[in-house]
Amino acid sequence: MPHKFEIHKDKKGEYRVRFKYNSETMFATEGYTNKSSAIAAI
Repeated sequence: MPHKFEIHKDKKGEYRVRFKYNSETMFATEGYTNKSSAIAAI
């Protein structure tokens, strides 16, 4: 699959969404305190 969204927890404990295309990060969102908010950002 050449593109996908990833949700990960950063060093601060915030959830961020990354959009990757061909294994390269194209953009990332701001940090969210809970995972459901990060999912809603997609």
